[in-house]
Amino acid sequence: MRSFAIALLLTVVTLGPAHAAKGVGPMKLAPAVSDTILAAYSKDRVDTEQHLRESPTSYLAAVARTDFGEKQTLVLGRAADCDLRVDDPDLAEHNLKVTVVGDSFHVEAPDEAPFGVRGRWMNAATLPPGTIKVGRFTVRLSHQRFPALIVFDPQSPHFKDYHGLEWFPPDLDYRFVAPLTPNPKADTTIIMSTRGNARRAVLAGWFDLSVKGKPVRLEAHRLLEPGVDEKSVSIFFRDATTGGETYSVGRYIDPERLPDGSWLVDFNNAYNPACATSPYYNCPIPSKANNLKVAIRAGEKDSHYAH
Repeated sequence: MRSFAIALLLTVVTLGPAHAAKGVGPMKLAPAVSDTILAAYSKDRVDTEQHLRESPTSYLAAVARTDFGEKQTLVLGRAADCDLRVDDPDLAEHNLKVTVVGDSFHVEAPDEAPFGVRGRWMNAATLPPGTIKVGRFTVRLSHQRFPALIVFDPQSPHFKDYHGLEWFPPDLDYRFVAPLTPNPKADTTIIMSTRGNARRAVLAGWFDLSVKGKPVRLEAHRLLEPGVDEKSVSIFFRDATTGGETYSVGRYIDPERLPDGSWLVDFNNAYNPACATSPYYNCPIPSKANNLKVAIRAGEKDSHYAH
């Protein structure tokens, strides 16, 4: 969806972004282009529901998590003395021994039950954050400078909780192409998370928009964590719909940088964090500056998976 958006913006004949007195207004698009974008939203939403409903790494497939905390090493298996115990015959007594090594993980198979990495089976490896296969299970090596192991099961009982997802109807008045005003003092800042830990980030700058005629300034952050693209930014925000029509923690947008240096900021692509669906995730909490007074009735609604 995002790569499609870049190609489309390069080829479309538009009237150009409307510049409001206090922020950039929504893009003006030719009718044919609008129809194409609306169809792309529809496809993206169908694909998102399909992934949640049946993917082996769906949020609903997550069945267990253990944070490393003060430990450097965790053992996963079916034995009672494991740090992360999953009592299932698909696992060995001590299936994995995982040690945090800087931004990576050293993984061993104490009981010589091999684990899979991109189709190869091995007994030891030093790996970046990512996923490995153990029997029918997938294990996520999650870092975020708050390392954890998360187990996914294609037979997860949580799949029975699936009842679809909800979005606001697409509205192109919530689609903007805007510059990022850079932060002249882009020092490290702290973003709190839903599991209580402080996550390091850089406040990269601000997007100034005119949303339904109202000025909105959004902080754009870059998390200082393994695997995060150094050229990317993220928007974590709350608005007047939060806790009612939309998820109580807030929602996220991943702005797309365009070849001319401007950014596509599309609230129609606003999505819920993983913790809106599963308790096994650790999600950034929006900063106070991104608590918007306006109602952003675009993007994903709260489908009420979290209890």
